[in-house]
Amino acid sequence: METLKFKTNIKCGGCIATVTPALDTLEGVAKWEVDTANPDKILTVESDNGLTANEVISALKTKGYNAEKI
Repeated sequence: METLKFKTNIKCGGCIATVTPALDTLEGVAKWEVDTANPDKILTVESDNGLTANEVISALKTKGYNAEKI
């Protein structure tokens, strides 16, 4: 299991609802969550299939959100 972390601009439940389809359909995502209480809005993605940071960033970009690997 690999854990990827990103600083994002996902700031509320509505934002999470928007990105859910993009993240749920990414191959290799076992679980993901966004800490909206953190000032950096940290997205944590657990992967079990060699998912890359660029794949996550691209999926979020299609929904209009930014992510930066940390």
